[in-house]
Amino acid sequence: MNRLNIALAVIGIGLALLVFNNSSGTTLGMDNNAFAGVVYLVPLALVIGAGVWASRHTASKSLRNLLIWLVIIMAVATAYIYRRDAQQVGDRLFAGLVPGHAVVVTTSEGGQEVILHKLMNGHFEAQVMINGQPIDMLVDTGASTVALSQRDAARVGIIPENLTYSMTVVTANGRARAAPVELGSVAIGPIQRHDVKATVAEDGKLDQSLLGMSFLETLGSMQMQTDELRLRD
Repeated sequence: MNRLNIALAVIGIGLALLVFNNSSGTTLGMDNNAFAGVVYLVPLALVIGAGVWASRHTASKSLRNLLIWLVIIMAVATAYIYRRDAQQVGDRLFAGLVPGHAVVVTTSEGGQEVILHKLMNGHFEAQVMINGQPIDMLVDTGASTVALSQRDAARVGIIPENLTYSMTVVTANGRARAAPVELGSVAIGPIQRHDVKATVAEDGKLDQSLLGMSFLETLGSMQMQTDELRLRD
């Protein structure tokens, strides 16, 4: 396959992706307009590169050097212009490979949105900063409050032995007693809340801490799309 065929193939695949993703507004994590620019620049770089290759036999050494520098300048300029889009694509790829890694993207309105990818077990997990400490939590809209296991409570500075377990809650392990607490700060990505109501379950009654509605109900929106959960401040 010669370079012209490669350039045409890149354009064809790029146009097909743009048509397919027209309604969503994004392609491979990039705004469609930005992606169209990449589709335009890649074949152009290939054509210029072909010119550099051919110039070995037909052009002077100075002309070859000029073409090489043009390619380098174009590559650097392209990398700079689309650096944020490339970072978002990398973050989304990393999130798909590493469960619980939150991807932060900028919406068309200029706001920020946190994207979580579904685990193999069908749940959404996120690393949440509680009182400045990272805690792996399951997103649970069925939990009325943020619920901490005793191990995680101790990690964020709560002393489980000093709590009063006056509440009855239902967990995956059955009914259990829980103690009401208030968390100084709860944050996922750029979304942060202070003085969040929470509970601490009895020892051994909660396998994993839950990000419940006392945090989730404060969000601007929470939308599930296939295998993604989108949280907006």
